[in-house]
Amino acid sequence: MRLQGVAYRAHNPKWSWSPLSGEGARTHGGRFNPKGVAALYLSLDWQTAVIEASQGFAYRIPPLTIVSYEVDCEDIADLTSVEERARHRVSEKGMACAWRLLAETGAAVPSWQIAERLIEAGVAGIVVPSYAVGADQDAKNLVLWRWSEDLPHRVSVVDEARRLPRNDASWRR
Repeated sequence: MRLQGVAYRAHNPKWSWSPLSGEGARTHGGRFNPKGVAALYLSLDWQTAVIEASQGFAYRIPPLTIVSYEVDCEDIADLTSVEERARHRVSEKGMACAWRLLAETGAAVPSWQIAERLIEAGVAGIVVPSYAVGADQDAKNLVLWRWSEDLPHRVSVVDEARRLPRNDASWRR
């Protein structure tokens, strides 16, 4: 499917100078990407972005930079749809697995296996439920494995006033 619209991310301010990099996910891994695979994790509403970034601690929100993104991407699988999950042979249980615990113990991570299979099939990204503690049942995230400044996988930061820093100079020690 083609996904067009606005998505959001609540960043650690330290990384606000590079909001399109995907390097944090590549370095640390995530629910839908093992270490070494870049991914851009976005939410389809700003409240979910904040919940995702605060890891479910709704009353202890760390400093965040909230960024909006214009998204126009082809090759997106909507895994919130029963039909799409069936078409791509994806189970809800696999998506919702305790990925971090499994990775730490060296066990197979079903959500990584889902991602690897879809990436190999040419899928650029997925729409998935939010698994963050405190997220509404309708909260959705967009996970991209392929994105660029150009179609068919265009993602751009909304920053007409150029408020985001252009480099990491303010974070160097």
